[in-house]
Amino acid sequence: MKRFYLGVDLGSTTSKAIIINEKDEIVGRGITNTRANYRVAVEIAKLEAIFNARFYLLKKQLGEEIEKHPEFGKYIDDIEMAFQYLQFKKRSDIFHSALLETANQTYKDELKNNIIQIIENIFTKINPLLKTEFLEGSLASSNQFFRDIMSEKYNEEVEKLDKELFEPMMLVYDKSITPVENEMVDFDFKDLLDRSVALLKKKYSNYANKEEVSGSFNAEINILGGNYEKVSDSLKKHIDFIAEFEFHIANMVGTGYGRALLPFPEDSIKSEILCHAFGAHAVFPDTRTVLDIGGQDTKAIQVDKYGLVTSFNMNDRCAAGCGRYLGYIADEFSISLNELGPEALEAEKEVVICSTCTVFAGAEVRELLNVGEKRSNILAGLHKSIVMRAMSLIARSGGVKNEFTFTGGVARNQAVLKYVSQMVTDSYGSDIKINIHTDSIFMGALGGAMFARRASLKNNN
Repeated sequence: MKRFYLGVDLGSTTSKAIIINEKDEIVGRGITNTRANYRVAVEIAKLEAIFNARFYLLKKQLGEEIEKHPEFGKYIDDIEMAFQYLQFKKRSDIFHSALLETANQTYKDELKNNIIQIIENIFTKINPLLKTEFLEGSLASSNQFFRDIMSEKYNEEVEKLDKELFEPMMLVYDKSITPVENEMVDFDFKDLLDRSVALLKKKYSNYANKEEVSGSFNAEINILGGNYEKVSDSLKKHIDFIAEFEFHIANMVGTGYGRALLPFPEDSIKSEILCHAFGAHAVFPDTRTVLDIGGQDTKAIQVDKYGLVTSFNMNDRCAAGCGRYLGYIADEFSISLNELGPEALEAEKEVVICSTCTVFAGAEVRELLNVGEKRSNILAGLHKSIVMRAMSLIARSGGVKNEFTFTGGVARNQAVLKYVSQMVTDSYGSDIKINIHTDSIFMGALGGAMFARRASLKNNN
């Protein structure tokens, strides 16, 4: 029986899960918003990692076949996109019902009826758009959370309404989104997989009925357009096998801001500092300095050649300069977290932000907007101030030693990356190698999974 190991990083804003095999290779990733319910967030992230691992193992099993037949790889990628769409659609339907229920409970008479009709109109419009973006676009691979995707579409429609309807529509949204986001939805992998295959059959049938597939599609899709039934038949036994495959999680380790709330034995809980250091070192073995900017705290960590911590410094008293801070600012501007970085990069200058407190910074932002300062310039100043605080922690921990690895959810923010690169280079020289990885947000969970494997080996010996 194959043995797998699970690492869970229960952060203050996101919960991450990583599954590795006996060679420390990542086979599955899962991530969700933490928000208020830690226990549900852990289960959602774990389930997502297991689902993701099934698709990884399917592709691994078909490695040689995919090399010979690239359309096989495309077909499996499309199944996974359809799978994610069906997961999203189920939660979207739950959210739709929650909005209607909230409107019924919150308002009366004509206003209630108006809001209910608007909600119905919004979903009538956005449902087909989201389906297309999942099945034909890149939404499935964009790593956005349910809240972010829904917020963007919902806000776009609400902004078109009369001003007097804006506040009641947003109140209904705010009351409904968190309970839905924190609900553990029962997904059956085999059922979703079968429905995904059926969705693709319809999609590829449409391609086959066209004389020529649009130039926006690649060669594999052109092949699949007229050949999808043969491809589907060839892969059916492999898909059925992976749907029934039983994952044996031999051991698990939890870490993160909320690790004390994990239903794990005491010896299966590790500190964030140890796990981020171990995970970063696993991906970049020459790492000597690690910066982790998470949701609630920032950690500057020095490691040795084995990935063991030699010193560290952290800010754990206030969320200023962390992911929660950025989330607060995004709410102030009524934009999504994903929009913060790109807009900050459009700035003509960086406005100096004096406040170090999240609440006071919000007041300062409003003041700057009132005197006519451009939002992009304010955002640039906010991002720069975050990195300046992080750099002071690094200096106190011992400075930057080659190589420097940036981990945590904030490592996804393009503006933060810009200022980190600038300040590391300016302060420590251009010969410092700066590592950023697509799995930066998962480094803590990866470290946890690796600790789980080593503990299991030790116990077996």
